[in-house]
Amino acid sequence: NLNYKGEIKSCNHHLAHLASAYFPSGFEKCLLVSNDGIGEIDSTVYGIGDRGKINIISDINSRYPDSLGLIYTAVTFFLGWRIFCDEGIIMGLAPYGDENAQIPNKNMTYYEVFSDIILIDDNNNYIINKKWISYHTERDKWVSKKFIEVFGPKRNFDEEIQPHHQNIAAALQRRLEEVTIKQIKYLKEKYNLDYIAIAGGVGLNCSLNGKIHEKIGFKKIFIQPASGDSGTPIGACYLAYKEKQGHIEIKKRYNSYLGSRYNEKDLYEAIKYMNLDFIKPKNLYQSVAKILADGKIIGWFQNAAEFGPRALGNRSILCKPYPVDMKDYINSRVKFREYFRPFAPAVLSENAREYFEINQESPHMLMAIKVKQSKKELIPAVVHVDNSCRVQTVTEKNNSSFYQLLKAFKHETGIPVLLNTSFNVKGQPIVNNPQQALESFKSTSIDCLVIGNFILEKK
Repeated sequence: NLNYKGEIKSCNHHLAHLASAYFPSGFEKCLLVSNDGIGEIDSTVYGIGDRGKINIISDINSRYPDSLGLIYTAVTFFLGWRIFCDEGIIMGLAPYGDENAQIPNKNMTYYEVFSDIILIDDNNNYIINKKWISYHTERDKWVSKKFIEVFGPKRNFDEEIQPHHQNIAAALQRRLEEVTIKQIKYLKEKYNLDYIAIAGGVGLNCSLNGKIHEKIGFKKIFIQPASGDSGTPIGACYLAYKEKQGHIEIKKRYNSYLGSRYNEKDLYEAIKYMNLDFIKPKNLYQSVAKILADGKIIGWFQNAAEFGPRALGNRSILCKPYPVDMKDYINSRVKFREYFRPFAPAVLSENAREYFEINQESPHMLMAIKVKQSKKELIPAVVHVDNSCRVQTVTEKNNSSFYQLLKAFKHETGIPVLLNTSFNVKGQPIVNNPQQALESFKSTSIDCLVIGNFILEKK
C-alpha cells in the first residue's frame, strides 16, 4: 500500500523491549529487564546495556508456558476481567486482600497456593506449575481443573467482589513481587550494576516497580512509559538506527508527549461547531487553580497527547487531592469504574521528596511509592489503601503547562499535588481530539473543560 521497495527486517521481540528501555534511559551501563507474557518463545529476558551495546544474560531466562505475564493474565480472566487489558485492575485490587488468609474449606493459605503455582529453582529461574494452568493446552479457559477445585468457580464480571477474590489478587501480586525481586537482586549483585531499565507488559505493574525502588537499592530506575507491546516499535527503531549508523547516543529521553496536537484555531472551531460558551482568561493557570481549589473537577486537554497508557497531564481529568471522598466521587460519577481503583498524584518535582518516599524522578507514573505519614492527611484522595501512591513527578522542562498549573494550585492552596487520571470513562480510550474532549465533557459529571486556552464551565 505504501509502495515501499526497500528491505524489511524484523527483530526479536524482547530485544526490542530491552532497546526501548535502554537507549532513552540515559544510563551508560545498567541492568535491562523485559518481563512479558510471551515474545516468540521467551517470557522473561534480562540483559546488560553497556556503552551502547545490549548483551543478553543467559543466567536467567524463562520460556513459554513459564510466564509471569501469562499467569497474571490467567488470574485476571478467572476473576472476571478482560485479558490483555485489565491486569492493572488486579494490581489495584490486591492491597484490599489478605494473602495469608486460609482458603475456605481448604487446609492452605492463598499465598501457599501461589507459592506452588509460581515456583523458583536453585538457579533463580521461575517455573509455572502446569498442574494449575491450562492456557498452554486449550483455548479460553486459562486455569486448570485443579485451580477451580481449590478456588471455586470463575467470577463473572457483574458479580460482587468478595474477600475471596481480593485474597487471590493479593497472593498473586505478592508472589510476582517476591520472584521478580529475587531475580533482579541476584543479577544486580552478580554484575555489580547501579541502574536498571525496565520494559515488557509486566513493567506496567506499578506496585512491583515500587518494590524494586524500595527494596533493591538501585541509584536510578527507568521504566519505559509504553512498556507493553506498543513500545516495541520504539525499540525496533533504535535497533535499526544503530545497525545503520553504527552508534546511538545514550541519552535521557523522558518526553512521551508524542501524539496528536491541535492549534488554537482547531480548538476554537471545535467549540463553536458544538455551540458551546467559553471564556479565555488572561491568566489561564491562576483561573484554573481557583476552579480546582473550589472542588470542581476539570477535563484538561493540552498540547500533544501522551504515548503510553498513562495520562501525564495533557489528556487528564484533574481535581484537588482532598477530601478523601473525591476518589469515590470520581470513580462512581465521572469514570464509572470499580470503587477500589486508585488515582495518581501529580506533584511538582521539587516537592516530591517532601510528600513521598522517593529518591528520583517518576515522570511516567509507573512506580507506587509510599506517602510520607505527615502528608497523608493533606492528599488522602490519591493515597491507596496500602498507603502507596502512583506518583508522577512534573518538571517545567518535561511539561511546562502542567507544571505551571501545579505551581498555581500550590500558590492557591499550599498543596503542590493534584489528583490526575486519564481523560476517559471506563472502557473507552483516552480522548484524542477536541471533539472527543467536548463530547466527554458534555456526557459526564466533569464540571469544567480546559481545552488549550479556553475554559468551558457547566451552568
